[in-house]
Amino acid sequence: MNILVLNCGSSSLKYQLIDMNGENVLAKGICERIGIDGRLKHSPADGDEFVADVALPDHTEAVGAMLDALLDKEHGVISEIGEINAIGHRIVHGGEYFSASVVITEDVKRGIEKCCDIAPLHNPPNLVGIEASEKLMPGIPQVAVFDTAFHQTLPPKAYLYALPYEYYEKYKIRKYGFHGTSHRYVSERAAQFIGKPYDRAKLITCHLGGGASICAVENGKSVDTTMGFTPLEGLVMGTRSGDIDPAVISYLMQKEHISAKDVENILNKKSGVLGLSGVSSDFRDLEAAKDAGNERAKIALEVFFYKVAKSIGEYLVAMNGADAVVFTAGIGENSPLVRREVCRYLAFLGVGVDEARNALRGVETEITTPGSGIRVLVVPTNEELVIARDTLAIVG
Repeated sequence: MNILVLNCGSSSLKYQLIDMNGENVLAKGICERIGIDGRLKHSPADGDEFVADVALPDHTEAVGAMLDALLDKEHGVISEIGEINAIGHRIVHGGEYFSASVVITEDVKRGIEKCCDIAPLHNPPNLVGIEASEKLMPGIPQVAVFDTAFHQTLPPKAYLYALPYEYYEKYKIRKYGFHGTSHRYVSERAAQFIGKPYDRAKLITCHLGGGASICAVENGKSVDTTMGFTPLEGLVMGTRSGDIDPAVISYLMQKEHISAKDVENILNKKSGVLGLSGVSSDFRDLEAAKDAGNERAKIALEVFFYKVAKSIGEYLVAMNGADAVVFTAGIGENSPLVRREVCRYLAFLGVGVDEARNALRGVETEITTPGSGIRVLVVPTNEELVIARDTLAIVG
């Protein structure tokens, strides 16, 4: 069975076509700059990357361009649309409506739409991708896989905010958590790596990328996570502030004579390590700037290391210990510096870092020395495979 995995952003469409007999990626790519001009990058498994400027005025055209690439005689990997057996969509926010992946129906689309108010940057393009797929690939079953679903096992003590309870009842203001497919995948892989049953393991998974979150996974269930009502809560990130005193928002509005929307834009797009450093949101640029003597880049990195380590400490308390800490995603998989500096804070637990293994990038490995109090692993994430597996389980 061939499953097409789609991840629609406001101006992009990422895709993978996966043959589930062996879980092999047949092709992957991205349609970029949708609504601006348009570019397609398409990579068949057995061929070179194909890049072309293509007019992409909307997501329907992007889905069409993707299908053309998959069917192309030179760069394609299928001969007809009917070789796509199902479509799995990454949906960022499912609110309290969805605790698991589901076949997409009109009712499901209405549920996704109801979450647009709390995920205005993500859910609308996710819906557009669903509707474009329905138009161009009619009759092919579609499945919604939610970032928030894995965290629906959080207990009330973890997901409730100390606001008047009526706001939870009226507006469902609570912690939801994100990166659920990633946390689920790497925690399952980590349990296998350490040879412990998933339903008896305590794991702290650190998804560190442009967006970053940490999750406490106890006995196969998410029991706490750093992101909250939106992906803004929690760690310092590339351009997001993470946790701040809420009073800062009204203070900035008064001092800068700006609106709440303006402050939201600052906190989401101009803060984080970009705002602290004034250099970049890319950790490779920050590490280079630090090595060149840039003090603000050095401080931005130190703030990030500290916040990650503090959150790990919180979840050690929440679960009364852990079997392993797991690094994943772009930074977690590829930055020896970040892993080493975070682990320095764990030295009191007997954590020692094997520098040779920590120097590896994008490889599944253990980076702690023998006898460490807590094992520290690197597990490359594969969110697309989780989406494909859920889609297969539901429609297969």
